[in-house]
Amino acid sequence: MKKVILTAMAALLAASLFAAKPKTIKVGIINNDPNESGYRTANDRDMKATFTKKNGYQASFAYSLKNDEQIAAAKKFIQDEVDYLLISAAGTSGWNNVLKDAQDAGVKVILFDRTIDAPSSLYEASIVSDMAQEGKTAVDWLASQNLKEYNIIHIQGVMGSAAQIGRSGALDKKVKAEKNWNIVTQQTASWNAETAQQIVQAVIDSGKKFNVIYAENDDMAKGAVAALDKANISHGVGKDVIIMGFDCNKWALEELLKKNWNYDGQCNPFQASYIDQIIKSGKAPAQKTVIMTEKGFDAAKITKADVDKYGI
Repeated sequence: MKKVILTAMAALLAASLFAAKPKTIKVGIINNDPNESGYRTANDRDMKATFTKKNGYQASFAYSLKNDEQIAAAKKFIQDEVDYLLISAAGTSGWNNVLKDAQDAGVKVILFDRTIDAPSSLYEASIVSDMAQEGKTAVDWLASQNLKEYNIIHIQGVMGSAAQIGRSGALDKKVKAEKNWNIVTQQTASWNAETAQQIVQAVIDSGKKFNVIYAENDDMAKGAVAALDKANISHGVGKDVIIMGFDCNKWALEELLKKNWNYDGQCNPFQASYIDQIIKSGKAPAQKTVIMTEKGFDAAKITKADVDKYGI
């Protein structure tokens, strides 16, 4: 009799332990190439550190800088019956159909890093940077420098991405409004340092005047500076050319601290904890769009503490 009771108790204990075991959450994470920039490397690392087996997830990752490849990856994840689809879109358009497919299949979608042009009814939440505000903050800072004339080399990111649209839009608007703001050249380097260096070198070779380089990420600013250094053109605080970047890589903020660059706009890559909280809560947040807190850094004011705290 005692043996029967013990056996029954063991069975109940095993059943309770089995019942208490939480369901593993399947997520398909679609991101840009982690080698795209220091920002993207930090963003990918944050995602991988959060969506782990230990934290209750079965995570699969897909990477591309092309919208069509990302959309194909999304379709594959839907077929694989993931619970959540997390997307940092390469481009803003073309997502409606696949998001509708996800919705029909019961797959919940959360956007991170970048916005897309799709009805908000097609996704659970959007944890993103305000790229337009990033651009405005940078352009307002540039206007505060009160230059007699602005002759700007504008190096753009991947065309059609939310980051490019927001950061370009603010500068385009200002140039259109001000007679003393001029674009010397406006070209995409697709976030690539070497291409940015070639763009700036071509302007130098042409003999055109410029006194500002507005690069839409730190890597392209770094490439631009390489061309200036090769031509012995001074840059930074009190020098011939103002250097502006975005993302706040630690090495870039150190360039501000040394006064070699003038401005860097923050783009906060750490969205994973917000997404984790939304998923674990089991319900859509009351505030569908969460804008990451971000700021701009001026070389004349930045401190070592800022570099340590905000550098990625």
